Amino acid sequence: MVSVTRSVFGELPSGAGTVEKFRLQSDLLGVDILSWGCTISALEVKDRQGRASDVVLGFAELEGYLQKQPYFGAVVGRVANRIAKGTFTVDGKEYKLAINNGPNSLHGGIRGFDKVLWTPQVLPNGVQFSRVSPDGEEGYPGELKVWVTYTLDGGELVINYRAQASQTTPVNLTNHSYFNLAGQGSPNIYDHEVTIEADAFLPVDETLIPTGEVAPVQGTAFDLRKPVALGKHLQDFHVGGFDHTFCLKGSKEKHFCARVHHAGSGRVLDVYTTQPGVQFYTGNFLDGTLKGKSGAVYPRHSGFCLETQHWPDAVNQPHFPSVLLRPGEEYDHTTWFRFSVA
Repeated sequence: MVSVTRSVFGELPSGAGTVEKFRLQSDLLGVDILSWGCTISALEVKDRQGRASDVVLGFAELEGYLQKQPYFGAVVGRVANRIAKGTFTVDGKEYKLAINNGPNSLHGGIRGFDKVLWTPQVLPNGVQFSRVSPDGEEGYPGELKVWVTYTLDGGELVINYRAQASQTTPVNLTNHSYFNLAGQGSPNIYDHEVTIEADAFLPVDETLIPTGEVAPVQGTAFDLRKPVALGKHLQDFHVGGFDHTFCLKGSKEKHFCARVHHAGSGRVLDVYTTQPGVQFYTGNFLDGTLKGKSGAVYPRHSGFCLETQHWPDAVNQPHFPSVLLRPGEEYDHTTWFRFSVA
C-alpha cells in the first residue's frame, strides 16, 4: 500500500504561487516531492536495524531551494547537462542559449525546469507533474509539453518522463538528487561501494564538454564494473572525483545501470533505466557553505548523483545517440531507484 499526502510547503515571493509538498509513503520508503522543480526534498530509507534516515541532500524550507544551489533533488531540462558554447543547429537554423557554466549552457539555462512551478495531479501511488515549456523558453525551439511522474512501489521509487514537441527540439530530462546512504549530513561518501554497468565513458575537455571520444573503461579509474570502495578508489587513481557520463546499453528497454552499497547501514541503491547514459557526479563542487536539513552542511564529496540521461552535448555530436524530439514523436524514459538492505 502507498499513501499520498498533500500539504503546503511555502509561498513563492511576489505572489508567484504556492509550492506544495507530496508525501509518498510505503512500508519501506517515505518520499517528499515538491511542485517547485519536481524536487525530491526528502527520501527516508530504513537501515538493516529498521531505522529510517533521510538519504538525500536538500533544505527544510522553500527559501533554501530559491537561493543559488546545485539543483538539489530537482528535475533539470529542457536539456540536462552541458551544451558546448550554448549553441546548436536544428534543420539549418542556429539557436543560442544562455551561457551559465563557464563557456557552456548547463541544465536548461538560467531558469530551467528546476526553477519553475509545475502543475500536480495526485495518483493512487504517486504524483504526476506537468507543464508547458513555451516556444523560445531559454532559447529552445518550439513548445514542449512535459509530464514527470513519481510512483512508489514497496522499496522502489520510479520516475517517468514524457514530452511532446511542436517543433524539433533537443530534450534530455533527468533528476539531480544527491544521495548519501549513510544519511544526509554525513561528512562524505568515501565509505560507499559503487558499481556502474558501463564498458565505456566519455572523456571531457577542461570545460567538461565531451571530446567526442567514446573511451573503454578497461584499465582506467572509470572501470567501475566491479564494486569499488569510493574513497580508496579516488586515492588509488589520484582522481579528485567523478563528473562524467558512463555509456550504458543502447537499448530502450529497462537495463541495470548502477549499484551503491553502504556497508555501515546496510543500505543498497540499485538504479535501472531506459536511458543510454548516466552522469556519475561525486559532489566535487559542494563546498560546505549551504545550510541543509537538520543543520547539516554539505562539504565536497558529501553526496553523489546518478543522473540517468542522454549523453552531454549530443545535439552537437552527430555520432552520439540523438536527443532530438520531432513533432508527432513522444519522449518517454523511465528510471527506477530500488532501495534494499544487505
